[in-house]
Amino acid sequence: MLTLVTRTARLMALLGGLVLSALVALTCASILGRGLDQLGHWETLAAAAPALAAWLTGFGPVRGDYELVEAGIAFAVFAFLPICQLMAAHATVDVFTGLMPARVNRFLTAFWEIVLALVVIVIGWRLYAGFLEKLDNGQTSFLLQFPIWWAYGASLVAAIVAGLVGLYCAAARVAEGLTGRSHLPGSEAEGSGH
Repeated sequence: MLTLVTRTARLMALLGGLVLSALVALTCASILGRGLDQLGHWETLAAAAPALAAWLTGFGPVRGDYELVEAGIAFAVFAFLPICQLMAAHATVDVFTGLMPARVNRFLTAFWEIVLALVVIVIGWRLYAGFLEKLDNGQTSFLLQFPIWWAYGASLVAAIVAGLVGLYCAAARVAEGLTGRSHLPGSEAEGSGH
């Protein structure tokens, strides 16, 4: 089961990385286009090279870039959650836990793993409600006019995977707390705290 969960988490991370890379390229193209357009409107350039200035004013930001970034980032966040969960790569603050016994730390880790899994499930449930609402009302984005439910649907799929991986990790952390043995790739060895 761990192999399937690991492969699924890595696949989601890969998809999230591809979407994030595409959004970075889109943002760079939009900024470059906006900058070239502003350069084309520069009075000194228009006086010195009117043809170049006219050509540069043909550039501009990518239409709907904010809409695409908004939708893509939502998916990417949920796509990265499973691998972070599986590898115990979330940020932690361990001010007092270093002073506690390893067994207490394992139970604290299990507790917070359960809480995180439940939070992801609740967010997924609300995403599902939003998805149904956007699907029913046919709402579209302002500039590109793509259906909003597309972004909700993509994020919902990633949230479902994150929730399932979260449940698996919570069960594994509880087992670690009870047995003292590592069951996940991000687990620490017996006796070490966080």
